[in-house]
Parts: sequence; C-alpha cells; structure tokens
Amino acid sequence: MREAAPAGIVRRIYGNLGRLLSGKAAAGIISLIYMIVAARALGPTDYGVLILVHGFALTVGGIVEFQGWHAVVRYGASALSRDDRPALARLLRFIGTVEMTAGIAAVLAAAILAPILGPGLGWSATALAFAIPYSLAVLASVRSTAAGYLQLMGRFDLLGIHNAISPTVRLVGALIAWAAGLGLQAFLITWLVAALVEWLTMWLMAIHVARKTLAGTSLRGGLHGVLAQNPGIWRFMITANADVTLGELAGRVAPLVIGWILGPQAVGLYAIAQRATVVISQPAQILGFAAYAELARLVAAGGHGARLRRAVLHSIAIAAAAALPVLIILLVFGREIAVLIGGSAYAGAAAVMFWLACARAILLVAPPASAALVALGRPGRSVTANLVANLGLLPLLPLMLKQFGLIGAGWHAMLQAGATAALLLWFALHKNTTPAPDIATKAP
Repeated sequence: MREAAPAGIVRRIYGNLGRLLSGKAAAGIISLIYMIVAARALGPTDYGVLILVHGFALTVGGIVEFQGWHAVVRYGASALSRDDRPALARLLRFIGTVEMTAGIAAVLAAAILAPILGPGLGWSATALAFAIPYSLAVLASVRSTAAGYLQLMGRFDLLGIHNAISPTVRLVGALIAWAAGLGLQAFLITWLVAALVEWLTMWLMAIHVARKTLAGTSLRGGLHGVLAQNPGIWRFMITANADVTLGELAGRVAPLVIGWILGPQAVGLYAIAQRATVVISQPAQILGFAAYAELARLVAAGGHGARLRRAVLHSIAIAAAAALPVLIILLVFGREIAVLIGGSAYAGAAAVMFWLACARAILLVAPPASAALVALGRPGRSVTANLVANLGLLPLLPLMLKQFGLIGAGWHAMLQAGATAALLLWFALHKNTTPAPDIATKAP
C-alpha cells in the first residue's frame, strides 16, 4: 500500500481545520460579546467570582474525569479499516462507559469540595449557596467519546457547529440577566445551562451520525472482547488522558491560585487578559485536534521520521501565521482592549495581558507536536513534557504572585510556555522518533 504524501496529509488537515474554524470563529465573536456583557454587568469582583466558580468545576472535572477521544480515533480507525462495525460499536460503548463513570465521580467530587474550598477562594455568599448545583457544569467536558467519534468519521462540520452552541446560550442568558438588572446568581445559572446544553448536544450529534454509519449495528450491548480486540488500550487511554489533564491543568489552576492569593478582583482582571489572548492559541489548538486523525493515518501507513516532521512543521507554521497579527495587536493596544472589553475598571489587566500573549505565542508549537506524539503511540513523551513544565513549575506561581503581584502570573506563564515548547519540539522532531511497537508492526 502506497504511503500518503505529506502534502496530501497537510491538505486534509487544513480542510478539517477550515471546517472547525468556521464554528470557532463564530464562537470567538459570540464569546467576546458575552464576556463584555458579563464583565460590565458584574464588575471585577463578581466577574472574578464567576470565573472562579466555573474554573473550579473545570479543574476538578479535568483531574477526575477520563477523556477517551484519542483512543476512539486510534483504535476506531483500525476497526474501520477492517469494516468491523460490531467491534467499533463495542469500542464506543467501552470508552463511553469509562468516561461517563469518571464524569459522575467528577461531579460528586466537585459537589463535595466546593463548599470546603470556596471560602478560601473568595467566593461570595451567593456563589457558595449555588456551589453544589453548579457542580453539574463538570458534565460539559464529559463528551470526548462523542467528539472522538465525530472526528473519526470526518464530521468536522458538526464539531464546528458545536463550538458555537455554549457561547450562544451564554450570550442569550447574559443579555437577559443584564437587561433585567439581575446579579451573579443569574449569570451562574446561565453558565450552568450552557454547560449542560454543550454536553447534551455533542452526544446527540454523535448518536445521530452513529445511526447512519453503524446502520444495522446496535449501539447497545455488552463489552465482551473489547480488551482482546484492542491490545494496549488501557495503557494508551491512561497515558493519553494524563497528557490532556496535565496539559490543561496549569491554565485551569492559575485563576484558582490567583484567587487564593490575591482575591477575586485580581481573578477578574486576569480573566479579561486571558480571554483577550486566547485568540492567539486557538488556531494551534484547533489545528492539533484537526491534525490528529490525519497524522494517525500517516503513521498507520508507515509514515514517520522526516515525513511526519514535515507535516508537524507545516502545521506549526500555519498556526504561527494565523496568530502573529493578533499578537502584534495585543502587544500594542493591550490597555485599550482591556478597557474596551470590561470598562475602565479593567485597565489593570493590560500589564499581565502582554506576558500572557507572549506565552501563548510560544505555545503555538504544543498542539501539533502533542498530536504527532499521540499518533505515534507515544503519549508518554507528551506527558513528560507537560509534567515537567506545567506541574513541576506550578509551585513557583504562588511565590511569584506574593512577590510581584498579578504580573507574576504572566511571568510564570512565560516560564511554563518556554519549557513546554522546548520539550515537545525535542520529542516530536527528534530524528530517532519512531512509532510504538504496537503501531509500527500493525498492518496498514
């Protein structure tokens, strides 16, 4: 079987990226509008509390939950190549069961810990009263099995549409709350409803596609034979999930640490700065998601080494080209952007925005490099990079906040970004990088 040319792989990656960006661009615009509404309606302190409550749910969920989309794509591609629909259905049931079980545990953990840790994070009485119901927001991220299946089937159009669903719900709710003069609780309810809608719609989309692509195969049934048909799946899932968890941990924990050390008002400023710089990292994050399926196919066909390195470098280059103009704008007009988003009360976000923008620019290499390592069946190398750079350097954050104030968070983000990018580039582009044995010996 002839190996796919890198140019063809890159073209398909960009095709997937285009379909995802269509929804992400709309989501970005909508997110900016609802953020402006929430920031101006609540002010820095209550807006900071809103960010802390939601961030706490995401952090607990990210640590306890179990994402399986990498395994759906990798092992599902093998089942598709054999045209073994029953095996694919069993794989989906297995990964979905694991993910939902961990998701329920994450909701319970958030409900138990919120009343205990909330006061230390500076939550108001309103937030503490709503803390337990808000734990259901963890479900927003318990949908990776469904997302992985849509990715496997090439339905990036649906994934693009899904990107805009939660921001749209937030915008509608925020406008209603602002017009009615409602306070923090109304915004918390809106964010919770958006999270639940985000979770439900992804699963409904996946079920809709599965009924067509798995026609004649029941989505219900047992799990017998899954482990035998997918050797190494537990090890792969645990390692890939650890990679995702560690990769996201620093970004999720940082606002909580800031809230604990400096209070919710500082979190409000940090959130404005962070949101303004997200647009830099989004091209690379989406590209990494869009590239994974194609890189996995390239590796399965025997492509690695120079071919894989070229595909990764092409992906990094396009992400950098897309983000560079945004980086320049943020660096030059940071204060004006902060005031435009939240009003004069948020002008102090400009200083930390500069450093966060630089950190996100450095991290443009991370998603494509991590996707390549996972496609090679070596997520452990990405885990190592994230463990050293994100978790290993995390203890420095509270020290830098106490010494330098909020700008210390920006300097810390730069430090983490530099370490992460250097390690991932070394692992992904090293000339001796080869697929793991269970991939390298697998027939295409």
